[in-house]
Amino acid sequence: MLTFKLNNGVEMPAVGFGTWAIADGADVVNAVKTAIECGFRHIDTASCYKNERGVGQAVRECGISRDQLWITSKVWPTESGYDGTLHAFDASLERLGLDYLDLYLIHWPASKSHYTDWRERNADTWRALEKLYADGRIRAIGVSNFLENHLKPLLDSCSVKPMVDQLEIHPGYAQAADVEFCQKSGILVEAWSPFGRGSAFKSTELQQLAAKYGRSVAQVCVAWCLQKQIVPLPKSVTPERIKENLEAIDFKLSENDMDMIDRMPNFGWSGQHPDTVNF
Repeated sequence: MLTFKLNNGVEMPAVGFGTWAIADGADVVNAVKTAIECGFRHIDTASCYKNERGVGQAVRECGISRDQLWITSKVWPTESGYDGTLHAFDASLERLGLDYLDLYLIHWPASKSHYTDWRERNADTWRALEKLYADGRIRAIGVSNFLENHLKPLLDSCSVKPMVDQLEIHPGYAQAADVEFCQKSGILVEAWSPFGRGSAFKSTELQQLAAKYGRSVAQVCVAWCLQKQIVPLPKSVTPERIKENLEAIDFKLSENDMDMIDRMPNFGWSGQHPDTVNF
């Protein structure tokens, strides 16, 4: 498995399996087991996905040793703050049935639309992650949906710099400025919704590129992320597509085709902006 090195020296698998909106129980257990059988070693979940129990069951039953897998979860805004985050982490570990996490993220920054003290709240939540990291309960810590205006005050106050920022990134929504800021700051970027919630599959330009390379549109999206040093988190419950998504590490897009995707007009955005979300 291709890996990327985090700023603490830890190697993380470069393609992750996303589990958002996969129901707990048999659905997520089977999907995660299939992903691992296909070669995925990086599984992404979150407390708000309500499927940590099934993810943990799949991890324990998959036949691959725990130290060969990378498991991520996240703390939701309503669980945030110093004490709330410590409690949320313990609850996630209990649901997962695991002794430690490889990566733990602040799922969303405290929204300016909800918190006048958003800077302080983010800093308090981050202090909890720093403690969990110092205690050896997490191999790496990071954030999700933090834009430059959220990262700058956090970087000014933190003792440990975030290792990861998970952002909505896909063709038609590249977030180039925030990606550049993260990469210049030594923060590895992950891409949630790398297919733009299915919008990529409707793009004539991406369909033409896929035909040119004899690949799928999904593989084009995954390859585009990887060549930008971004970790994609594709999601599927179909075994053939799960396997296909991981096989995208085997080919490269030309520089011209990368530039073409970079210049695509905006489409497929979820509509969720970190400063205006209602949670």
